[in-house]
Amino acid sequence: MAWIYLVTAGVLEVVWAFAMKQSDGFTRLWPSAIMAVAMAGSVGFLALAMRTLPLGTAYTIWTGIGAVGAFLVGIAVLGEQASVSRILAAGLIGSGLVLMKLSSPG
Repeated sequence: MAWIYLVTAGVLEVVWAFAMKQSDGFTRLWPSAIMAVAMAGSVGFLALAMRTLPLGTAYTIWTGIGAVGAFLVGIAVLGEQASVSRILAAGLIGSGLVLMKLSSPG
């Protein structure tokens, strides 16, 4: 169950990052509200995952899901640049997440 909590926390991190971008510096109400709720949910699910997962594993995977997820949303939704070097960097982060999962208990 901890891994489900952790993935949920990571997905919510992507949601709040995207909502923060859409809030235009907190000048738009609904994106700002979505950001706050998603942020609280993300940290809450991370805390649940940390009941059983090691700190280093949980935090690394949480931030990695957020980083790669935000990168993909930036490309797919916001039209950000998808250069070879950026894609390679995201791939390396993803590889690190897989290795972290494979080397962790639970």
